[in-house]
Amino acid sequence: MEFRTIVDIPKPDFRIEPCEEMFFVGSCFADAIGQRFKEEGFPVTINPYGTMYNPASVLHTIEKYEGQPHTAFITLGTNHVYRLKETDEIVDNCEKRPQSLFQEEELSVDACIDYLNWAIAILRQHNPNVRIVLTVSPIRYRKYGYHESQLSKATLLLAVNSVVSGLAAGSSATPPEAFAAGSVSYFPAYEIINDELRDYRFYAFDMLHPSEQAVDYIWERLVAAYFSPEAKAFLEEWRPLKQALAHKPFDPESSEYRAFMDKTLLKVEEIRRKYTTFHLSLT
Repeated sequence: MEFRTIVDIPKPDFRIEPCEEMFFVGSCFADAIGQRFKEEGFPVTINPYGTMYNPASVLHTIEKYEGQPHTAFITLGTNHVYRLKETDEIVDNCEKRPQSLFQEEELSVDACIDYLNWAIAILRQHNPNVRIVLTVSPIRYRKYGYHESQLSKATLLLAVNSVVSGLAAGSSATPPEAFAAGSVSYFPAYEIINDELRDYRFYAFDMLHPSEQAVDYIWERLVAAYFSPEAKAFLEEWRPLKQALAHKPFDPESSEYRAFMDKTLLKVEEIRRKYTTFHLSLT
């Protein structure tokens, strides 16, 4: 008997290799998954200008970002945007200014498609071979009301599906770079939380954000579907060293602990020599 539904994850036409450069932009779910890559020794840039929730703000970050990542994750949270009345510009952060200065709007499916296509085009200008993974955050937005939150997610899902499928662009001309050589795939984090885990025990105390256990499970599904055999082997090689570095000793000044750490750091140096882009982060 089957007691839960398992979300199918189509295999992408690329694989993530050990310690390749990664870029994460989008909602706080991008922060969570990006942090996992960072903990595993990948050189990672995560939301360099703050957490971005909607496609317009994601584009604004990518317009300022000058990196050349191998793989970029774009995580969309909402289609709601705030426009500064004085300039008619969409802002990424209201900076605690009075709400009366802003007008809240909802991006259409076509508008979301346009912003995503332009974001992809800019990433490909920096690196024509960049692989792009689109996701929709499973985090619901209580302030909109749960029905409105679902409508917002549906808008994002339709836009992402159109971009991944290579369908026609939205309301404005699509930059040719958006359809250039390269790969765009969809990772179903939204569906894994809502259709596979589907239980409040997989949520944090606010009952909105995924719990640490849920993020761990999504990470496992991501590794299984997207990582190359070499990248999976690297994770197995790095795991005991990561655990050793995180160990909290009873007596950090003891000769036994010092010898243990010296041995561990020697193995870390071996990892560095084997994987030249390995990036150790102790934060």
